[in-house]
Amino acid sequence: MNGLNTVLIVLGLFLAGGVYSFQKQKMPKSVVLLLALGSAMCLAAGILRIQGIWE
Repeated sequence: MNGLNTVLIVLGLFLAGGVYSFQKQKMPKSVVLLLALGSAMCLAAGILRIQGIWE
């Protein structure tokens, strides 16, 4: 596991927290959707890099 994997996973979790926070604040659905997509992409990339599937 290298630094980029860690950064991707931490960023994904940070964005997931933003999704929760923005949803509670009744922010526009488009903003929440963009944060959710960004979070999912960061987490997926970090996990794929850990597994060695994506270099």
